[in-house]
Amino acid sequence: MNQVATRERPVVAGAGLHDHFRAVRTFTERLCEPLAVEDHVVQTMPETSPTRWHLAHVSWFFEALILKAHVPGYRSPFARYDYLFNSYYNTLGDQWPRPRRGVLTRPTVEEVYAYRRHVDAAMAELLDTLEPEGRDREVADLVVLGLNHEQQHQELILTDIKHVLAQNPLFPAYRDDLAVVAAGAGEGPETPAGWRGFAEGLYHVGFDGAGFAYDNETPRHRQFVEAFEMAERPVSNGEYMAFIADGGYRRAELWLSDAWMVVSREGWEHPLYWHREGTEWYEFTLGGLRRVDPRAPVAHLSYYEADAYARWCGARLPTEAQWEVAAAAAPVTGNLVDMDRLHPMAAAGPGDGLRQLYGDVWEWTASPYVPYPGYVQAGGPLGEYNGKFMCDQLVLRGGSCATAASHLRPTYRNFFPAAARWQFSGLRLARDAGGSRAVAG
Repeated sequence: MNQVATRERPVVAGAGLHDHFRAVRTFTERLCEPLAVEDHVVQTMPETSPTRWHLAHVSWFFEALILKAHVPGYRSPFARYDYLFNSYYNTLGDQWPRPRRGVLTRPTVEEVYAYRRHVDAAMAELLDTLEPEGRDREVADLVVLGLNHEQQHQELILTDIKHVLAQNPLFPAYRDDLAVVAAGAGEGPETPAGWRGFAEGLYHVGFDGAGFAYDNETPRHRQFVEAFEMAERPVSNGEYMAFIADGGYRRAELWLSDAWMVVSREGWEHPLYWHREGTEWYEFTLGGLRRVDPRAPVAHLSYYEADAYARWCGARLPTEAQWEVAAAAAPVTGNLVDMDRLHPMAAAGPGDGLRQLYGDVWEWTASPYVPYPGYVQAGGPLGEYNGKFMCDQLVLRGGSCATAASHLRPTYRNFFPAAARWQFSGLRLARDAGGSRAVAG
């Protein structure tokens, strides 16, 4: 039994699992409908992948971990794809280098879609005979893992194609029909964020319950958390503009040593995708170039930028345990991919307590991505899914406007290197209890 979907967690049974499989696979292809063939094949930096690669890789995942392992006599007519579309599973063979995924013109986009149809047909036959609550429980758990894996790549399809289109001086839109103006736009400047306090105590952190969770969210464990306060909403574009105007990117005292080297080397002066025209700030969005909404959460910040801004405010980033404690009772609702806005939005009006915990932007925390106490990495390819990346990464929480609601929970741990900016990543401030300095704004 793998440690990614544990024994205690029920899977979607019978026809429900088959329906869920079709829904996830269909949504992936729906995300690609606005793209031209040429859009599918471009890779603009080593961290991104061509859309075509994502489409093939998630299909390879089902084929390699389920069809080949659990369907007697299964033989893939696309055996050479193993080398091209294996991402990082050394236990499953060698891989084509990640930074060079964009140099391949074959297989064509049409051939990749044919590969998807083949995998879907083979999986449909398997799912029709599966008994998820009986002898096939392990296979059903793997299917659920594969669907959550595909949802991760759905988000990457959107963030990667945004980076691709942003390199074009014509600023082409991924979709022309996206409503990128926030509900709160035009209502005047954002008022300073209030604070919500949380008492010190011994809290339980991590996943333990019904439904799917990744192994890196377990085991649930106790952690003492000092009293703290959390800002009621994420930092806004308008607030971040004040940081820029105050010379934030030129003040070495605000930056970690590694951060200052990156900022100086890369020439960062503002968030990724921002452009200045005269006195106005614009940003490239999946709906094209738009004026920056000062009330919307600031996005596409690295951990370095989030940390520097927090220092400028006299605050800090929350730890992931603090974030989870604060979000534990909040419903998983917000501006997620299900709302089809695909851009962070200003809140529609005043709220009560913490707002926008889920959706809009992933929120950087101050916590390194490390194993929880008692974590044991699984053997085989499943052990490579999360455990081997527990080094030189920082944890983000809460999901973004490109994340599916069904993919999130309070314990979900996303992780990226400190310099990563192409995700919808922002920040929410925290401070020790009793802090007095307000959020700059």
